[in-house]
Amino acid sequence: MRPSHELRTPLCDLLGCRYPIVQTAMGWVAGSSLVAATTNAGGFGFLAGATIAADRIEAEILRVKALTGDQPFGLNFHMFQPNAQQLLDLAVKYKLRAVSYGRGPDKKVIGRLRDAGIVCMPTVGALKHAQKAIEMGANAITIQGGEGGGHTGSVPTTVLLPQVVDAVQVPVVAAGGFYDGRGLLAAMAFGAQGIAMGTRFLMTSDSGVPEVTLKRYVATRDAEKIQVSYLVDGMPQRMIPNEYLAMLEKASPFKRLRIAVRLALQWKAQTGMTMQHALGVLWAGLREDPGSAAQTVMAANAPMLLQRSMVDGKPAEGVMSAGQVAALIGRLDSCEEVITGIVAQACERRAALGAINSTNAMAGALAA
Repeated sequence: MRPSHELRTPLCDLLGCRYPIVQTAMGWVAGSSLVAATTNAGGFGFLAGATIAADRIEAEILRVKALTGDQPFGLNFHMFQPNAQQLLDLAVKYKLRAVSYGRGPDKKVIGRLRDAGIVCMPTVGALKHAQKAIEMGANAITIQGGEGGGHTGSVPTTVLLPQVVDAVQVPVVAAGGFYDGRGLLAAMAFGAQGIAMGTRFLMTSDSGVPEVTLKRYVATRDAEKIQVSYLVDGMPQRMIPNEYLAMLEKASPFKRLRIAVRLALQWKAQTGMTMQHALGVLWAGLREDPGSAAQTVMAANAPMLLQRSMVDGKPAEGVMSAGQVAALIGRLDSCEEVITGIVAQACERRAALGAINSTNAMAGALAA
């Protein structure tokens, strides 16, 4: 039995979903099967366009449409991808409901998407980035607090969320530290119109992540050990510690750079990126930040190392991005069970709070 629509927010109307619960575009994880499972359960899913091969992305979009009866879903992309234009064209061609992204799209690109009726919903980790995204044309914002997995900022969700809610006039979705109905209700109390979750959906029976990797996630029970490291690609990334990260911590700077260059070349070959495009990405990074050359080269580390864990089933040889909530989950439910449980618990907690308010009001009336 499905829970009621009591928690419906304007975000549900904007995205065309039953519940204000968003599944993020985790690289190598958010494929058509997970997005379809999320969508059919009443949430809103994003395809991870950044890690789906160019010759497969259209088929993945069509598969989601077929599996969901053409329900709304979204697509994630990065402008530095060799096939970024292809993803933009496909989003417009198939009238996808939303796109998600980090930094990258300019006003012209965002304008084209919005003219096509597509919701532009970037993810940010700082107030200034949210304000910049709105200036560029975004009509919804996902904020990720420092508790979140993968690339993350340093500001906790409970600080960042009210900052952004108070500063912008578009729907705000909260990410970083959410996995149950209590979190959804808390986010709504802060002013968010919904929550976005990556780790919670990664740790489902629908994610397609190899069992050997999922076992490591489920076995992680100490949130303090899910820490932030700069060693993978030069940017802060929260992950579950493993043998590969331990090796990087002991390696010399030269060895880490050598690993990064090798992985960058592998990523270039795998994506079909030309040397001209690769140099263009490097030059763009240098113009934005003259000190970012090494980081730009290292940026190829993350997708290649994630692939080892999330696709190849070799968690000891890759990285396992995770939010701190991974330590609180402990089992692999289906997307249907996750979303149904979140909504039911949120409704129960809201009813309990209402009962407290009613009791207090009655006590006050009697005292008067």
